[in-house]
Amino acid sequence: MTQTSTTVVAKSTSDLLTAAEVNNMNTVINANSTDSESRVAALEVSTHNALVTKQVVVNEAADLSGTLDSTVVYIINGIIDMGNQSIEVPAGGLNLTGLTFDVSKLISSSPSYTMFTSPVGGSGNILGRDYAIEVTGAGAQVYDLEDATGFNAFEFARINYNNCSSLGTLDGYRQGFETGTGRFGGSPTLTLAGTWVGGYFIDSSIVRSLDAGMTDPLFKAGTGFSMASRFRSNQNIDLPVNVAFFDFNPSHFPNPNTVQLSEVIISRNGVFDPTDSNITPNLSKADVQAQYKGCVGMQNTYVGGKSIISSASTTGVSSGSTFYDLNGTWSTLGLQHFDAPASGQLRHTGVNPIEFNLTADLILESNPNDVLEIRFKKWDDSAGSFLYFGNQRRQVNSLVGGRDVAFFTVLSGIKLEQNDYIMLQVANNNGNNDVTAEVDSFFRVQER
Repeated sequence: MTQTSTTVVAKSTSDLLTAAEVNNMNTVINANSTDSESRVAALEVSTHNALVTKQVVVNEAADLSGTLDSTVVYIINGIIDMGNQSIEVPAGGLNLTGLTFDVSKLISSSPSYTMFTSPVGGSGNILGRDYAIEVTGAGAQVYDLEDATGFNAFEFARINYNNCSSLGTLDGYRQGFETGTGRFGGSPTLTLAGTWVGGYFIDSSIVRSLDAGMTDPLFKAGTGFSMASRFRSNQNIDLPVNVAFFDFNPSHFPNPNTVQLSEVIISRNGVFDPTDSNITPNLSKADVQAQYKGCVGMQNTYVGGKSIISSASTTGVSSGSTFYDLNGTWSTLGLQHFDAPASGQLRHTGVNPIEFNLTADLILESNPNDVLEIRFKKWDDSAGSFLYFGNQRRQVNSLVGGRDVAFFTVLSGIKLEQNDYIMLQVANNNGNNDVTAEVDSFFRVQER
């Protein structure tokens, strides 16, 4: 069989293998291999060369100038000083990779500089890994990007931001994802603007040694910011004295339980203070959007609440063995993802969890030896009807000192979906004698 050699034409002097190197490999194959060996080896070389053409090695700023190719990976070879030159992220997206964040860096010390920009009409995906960014000039920023379609991604793995003046703004992206990132020194505020139909997920990230004079939050709500899915973080953070983790407020997250902080460790100048009100100043642990779990250095969310009799009043009983709403001046304590739309009611305003422990401790006064019965009344919002459960009967006891009371203790479980609420009712099964709930009688719901 006749052997043929393949001639490769270099597309760029920055290809990982030069055309001459590949042609030499073909010559060696043709001279020293059998036909079958030659075909296999030639296929391997051809495949490798096809991969090579999908890579561009970045040796200088000029390699990232002009209209970049969205179909190739730009490999950052060493420390690249961008000077005043920006990198325009095309509508088709941009792919960047380095060797490690110590070896591969994009840097600039120019004032008022922006490293990544969008063309008219916006940018596509921006994907990167294994390099560092240092944008240190006064008034400079790393990003000023707007999504071209609202369905692109900002995703980075093992990226360090060193001494950056600002991380800049991301506007209207579908989603963000960081894993293994670091923010060291500088004032690395990232502003999220516009409508995000997805969320922003930060995993295994660390923040240290920020500028003492930094005042903006680590994450900032920009113009028209709204996020439909979750903002999630488990970062290890140390903040300067005046800096918040984020300045988001409930209006930025239209869906419940979508600000998820899971096992965040957060300190201020090395000191942990869970009472620090400036960690998340506009979105508290109790807001229905918040789900702060297992965090150190900030307060966590414990979904539930308590309703307690703060002033006694009589429940009128007109007919025996008939249930009436239990009267009293009901006060609420510790409501998180719950509210009290009316006296004596606890309503679930969140969406998760829906499984709760239900406890109650009641002292009810009536006539001696009457048999009182309590039950819970639940509004099932999805069904549009009431349900009744947890019936418990007790006899009124005559105690020393003239008190005639019955004691009720409830330990149970309940399922409460969004906008379901519960309250207590009482009946006197021995006639129409009135019932009074004593002060400090209560019921409570608490997530399982």
